[in-house]
Amino acid sequence: MAGDKSPVQIRTRKFLRNALLSRRQFIIDVVHPGRANVAKSELQEKLAEMYKVKDKNTVFVFGFRSVFGGGKSTGFALIYDTVEDAMKFEPRYRLARSGLKKGREGSRKQIKEKKNRQLKVWGLGRRIARHKAKKANA
Repeated sequence: MAGDKSPVQIRTRKFLRNALLSRRQFIIDVVHPGRANVAKSELQEKLAEMYKVKDKNTVFVFGFRSVFGGGKSTGFALIYDTVEDAMKFEPRYRLARSGLKKGREGSRKQIKEKKNRQLKVWGLGRRIARHKAKKANA
Protein backbone atom coordinates (compact mmCIF):
# COMPACT_ATOMS: atom_id res chain seq x y z
CA MET A 1 0.00 0.00 0.00
CA ALA A 2 1.66 3.16 -1.22
CA GLY A 3 -0.81 5.55 0.46
CA ASP A 4 -0.13 4.37 4.03
CA LYS A 5 2.85 6.67 4.57
CA SER A 6 1.44 9.76 2.87
CA PRO A 7 1.83 12.95 4.94
CA VAL A 8 -0.72 13.74 7.62
CA GLN A 9 -1.50 17.23 8.86
CA ILE A 10 -2.67 17.68 12.46
CA ARG A 11 -4.39 20.84 13.65
CA THR A 12 -5.58 21.43 17.20
CA ARG A 13 -8.38 23.75 18.26
CA LYS A 14 -10.32 24.60 21.42
CA PHE A 15 -7.16 23.99 23.45
CA LEU A 16 -7.78 24.06 27.20
CA ARG A 17 -5.46 23.60 30.17
CA ASN A 18 -7.52 21.78 32.79
CA ALA A 19 -5.64 22.24 36.07
CA LEU A 20 -8.21 20.38 38.18
CA LEU A 21 -7.74 17.19 36.17
CA SER A 22 -4.05 18.02 35.51
CA ARG A 23 -4.31 17.66 31.76
CA ARG A 24 -4.42 19.50 28.46
CA GLN A 25 -7.48 18.81 26.33
CA PHE A 26 -8.31 19.79 22.78
CA ILE A 27 -10.01 18.86 19.53
CA ILE A 28 -7.83 17.43 16.75
CA ASP A 29 -8.48 17.91 13.04
CA VAL A 30 -6.48 15.39 11.02
CA VAL A 31 -6.13 15.99 7.28
CA HIS A 32 -5.15 12.74 5.56
CA PRO A 33 -5.68 12.90 1.78
CA GLY A 34 -5.21 9.57 0.03
CA ARG A 35 -5.63 7.57 3.26
CA ALA A 36 -8.76 6.04 4.71
CA ASN A 37 -7.82 7.02 8.26
CA VAL A 38 -4.85 7.41 10.59
CA ALA A 39 -3.97 4.96 13.37
CA LYS A 40 -4.50 6.27 16.89
CA SER A 41 -1.01 5.07 17.85
CA GLU A 42 0.47 7.20 15.05
CA LEU A 43 -1.52 10.23 16.22
CA GLN A 44 -0.44 9.56 19.80
CA GLU A 45 3.22 9.61 18.77
CA LYS A 46 2.84 12.77 16.66
CA LEU A 47 1.01 14.63 19.46
CA ALA A 48 3.65 13.57 22.00
CA GLU A 49 6.28 14.99 19.66
CA MET A 50 4.29 18.20 19.01
CA TYR A 51 3.68 18.96 22.68
CA LYS A 52 7.10 17.71 23.89
CA VAL A 53 5.66 14.95 26.11
CA LYS A 54 8.19 12.61 27.73
CA ASP A 55 5.92 9.57 28.03
CA LYS A 56 3.52 8.89 25.16
CA ASN A 57 1.31 6.84 27.53
CA THR A 58 -0.01 10.14 28.90
CA VAL A 59 -1.58 10.96 25.51
CA PHE A 60 -5.11 9.68 24.89
CA VAL A 61 -6.93 10.11 21.56
CA PHE A 62 -10.53 9.03 21.01
CA GLY A 63 -13.89 9.86 19.45
CA PHE A 64 -12.81 10.19 15.83
CA ARG A 65 -15.32 10.82 13.06
CA SER A 66 -14.40 10.89 9.38
CA VAL A 67 -15.90 13.60 7.21
CA PHE A 68 -18.08 12.39 4.35
CA GLY A 69 -15.89 12.06 1.28
CA GLY A 70 -12.83 11.20 3.37
CA GLY A 71 -9.54 12.99 3.73
CA LYS A 72 -10.35 14.57 7.09
CA SER A 73 -11.16 13.27 10.57
CA THR A 74 -11.97 15.05 13.80
CA GLY A 75 -11.49 13.71 17.31
CA PHE A 76 -10.57 14.53 20.86
CA ALA A 77 -7.23 14.35 22.70
CA LEU A 78 -6.11 14.51 26.31
CA ILE A 79 -2.53 14.90 27.50
CA TYR A 80 -2.04 14.22 31.21
CA ASP A 81 0.87 15.64 33.20
CA THR A 82 1.86 12.21 34.54
CA VAL A 83 0.83 8.57 34.08
CA GLU A 84 -0.43 8.58 37.70
CA ASP A 85 -2.84 11.42 36.85
CA ALA A 86 -4.07 9.45 33.85
CA MET A 87 -4.64 6.36 36.02
CA LYS A 88 -6.57 8.51 38.50
CA PHE A 89 -8.91 10.33 36.10
CA GLU A 90 -9.25 8.25 32.91
CA PRO A 91 -12.07 5.71 32.62
CA ARG A 92 -11.02 2.07 32.94
CA TYR A 93 -11.95 1.15 29.34
CA ARG A 94 -9.68 3.86 27.91
CA LEU A 95 -6.82 2.75 30.15
CA ALA A 96 -7.37 -0.82 28.92
CA ARG A 97 -7.28 0.35 25.29
CA SER A 98 -3.95 2.06 25.85
CA GLY A 99 -2.57 -0.96 27.72
CA LEU A 100 -2.16 0.74 31.10
CA LYS A 101 -4.77 -1.43 32.82
CA LYS A 102 -6.13 -4.93 32.28
CA GLY A 103 -9.54 -5.16 30.59
CA ARG A 104 -12.55 -7.13 31.75
CA GLU A 105 -12.37 -10.90 31.60
CA GLY A 106 -15.25 -12.96 30.24
CA SER A 107 -18.03 -12.19 27.85
CA ARG A 108 -21.02 -9.96 28.47
CA LYS A 109 -23.22 -13.05 28.76
CA GLN A 110 -21.00 -14.56 31.46
CA ILE A 111 -21.08 -11.33 33.46
CA LYS A 112 -24.90 -11.21 33.29
CA GLU A 113 -25.25 -14.88 34.25
CA LYS A 114 -22.99 -14.33 37.27
CA LYS A 115 -25.06 -11.30 38.31
CA ASN A 116 -28.31 -13.27 38.05
CA ARG A 117 -26.88 -16.16 40.08
CA GLN A 118 -25.88 -13.68 42.80
CA LEU A 119 -29.40 -12.23 42.88
CA LYS A 120 -30.89 -15.65 43.68
CA VAL A 121 -28.78 -16.03 46.85
CA TRP A 122 -29.92 -13.82 49.71
CA GLY A 123 -28.72 -12.78 53.17
CA LEU A 124 -25.85 -14.57 54.90
CA GLY A 125 -25.78 -17.20 52.17
CA ARG A 126 -24.60 -14.55 49.70
CA ARG A 127 -21.24 -14.19 51.45
CA ILE A 128 -20.78 -17.96 51.62
CA ALA A 129 -21.70 -18.36 47.94
CA ARG A 130 -19.20 -15.65 46.95
CA HIS A 131 -16.52 -17.39 49.01
CA LYS A 132 -17.27 -20.76 47.32
CA ALA A 133 -17.15 -19.13 43.88
CA LYS A 134 -13.72 -17.63 44.63
CA LYS A 135 -12.44 -21.02 45.78
CA ALA A 136 -13.77 -22.68 42.61
CA ASN A 137 -12.03 -20.07 40.38
CA ALA A 138 -8.71 -20.24 42.26
